[in-house]
Amino acid sequence: MIGIVGGGIAGLAAARRLQAHGEDVRVFEASDALGGLAATYDTAGDPIEKYYHHLSASEETIVDLIDDLGLSENLNWPIGKNAYYMDGTVHPLDKPWEILAYPHLSVYDTFRLAMLTLEIDVRGGVPSFDTYENLEDFEDVPIKEFLLEHTTRGVYENFFEPLLNAKFGSRKEDVSAAWLLGRIKFRGERDLLRGEPLGYLDGGFGQLLDRLVADVGRENIATNARVTEVSFADGAVESLSVETDGGTETHDVDDVVVAAMPNVLEALTGYECDIEFQGTVCSVISMDESLTDTYWLNIGDDAPFGALIEHTNFIPQSNYGGEHLLYVPKYIQSPEEAVWQMDDDEVEELWLSGIEDLFPSFDRESVNWIRTSRNPRTAPVYERGYLDMVVPYDLADEVADGVYYAGMASRAQYPERSLNGGIVAGYECAERIAESR
Repeated sequence: MIGIVGGGIAGLAAARRLQAHGEDVRVFEASDALGGLAATYDTAGDPIEKYYHHLSASEETIVDLIDDLGLSENLNWPIGKNAYYMDGTVHPLDKPWEILAYPHLSVYDTFRLAMLTLEIDVRGGVPSFDTYENLEDFEDVPIKEFLLEHTTRGVYENFFEPLLNAKFGSRKEDVSAAWLLGRIKFRGERDLLRGEPLGYLDGGFGQLLDRLVADVGRENIATNARVTEVSFADGAVESLSVETDGGTETHDVDDVVVAAMPNVLEALTGYECDIEFQGTVCSVISMDESLTDTYWLNIGDDAPFGALIEHTNFIPQSNYGGEHLLYVPKYIQSPEEAVWQMDDDEVEELWLSGIEDLFPSFDRESVNWIRTSRNPRTAPVYERGYLDMVVPYDLADEVADGVYYAGMASRAQYPERSLNGGIVAGYECAERIAESR
């Protein structure tokens, strides 16, 4: 049997792929719910993810899985409208003329920004189309240094710096240019006249989890089942100890896939990962009316959050019983930060006050409910030298034969963590196990 630690999308994808190779699998999830960061809330209509999700056109593996699971008819690619809130004004930034009209960038700033997003290096006046091809060339380059050299100071200060403050806070100086270039490659092609199509499953990504669970077989998945020990013999994995409501169980295994955060891997095997992670406090606010006409609103002005993501400007509110749904996220670099220390009521008051400051016409009476989730490890800090710290899929040399890793510290979750990356990591481990037979 192959034991899989973690019932998120990576663990379930690994289980399904291993079963396709004829393997007997058992998934152990410590919590009472499957799905990890893709878990959902109920609404008046379709469920909504606790943390915002969408797909980019480059994420082919998850699109193939959606097709395999018979959900392709539910996959739509609406335009996710983007804008920037700066100096009290919402500036749309999707169409070329909107970008040119953005008052905080000169025409030359806009040109240099456009060239970077098209991956064209125009330094020296001679365009180069392969400068940014290899991300590893920029792994040790500080992101600020890179942007000042490859764009302009105006682009850095008036476009990227507020985004970096929101994303990485006090850690922004540590982030590598490779992360930014990877993000540019990660995002899909834009429709020049409309904006960027983003993928979303009609009915929510919870369907994907439900289909995966059904395919793997609920009988092969245990929740409230915490793996507390991995035992080894003669340099190979031998068994798992699992704590359940009924006591501690021991399962003999041929291999184990740890599809969880690297702290779980370290606790079970002793393997130390130096990657540091951000946390997130993320609320979903249900309203009677829309706040803006934008899906993703980056906030350049002073606010307690870095973005406002109005899901129902992306997916119609009719899918949610008429509710208008707004994500309010805040990345946390340290558990000492004030927002992390707040209880849910305090967080909600902070968000509502922040929205009122930005949008004086906002009416609290339009709020139906607010639900808040928090997780101490929602994304890596993509600092310089990150690739040297990723955890190998096969840990035979580092730990023992039969130990594999498919968590967020894997190579598949670079340059951006995603549902697609989780599936890729699960597949990578499954294929290595199959090849070892």
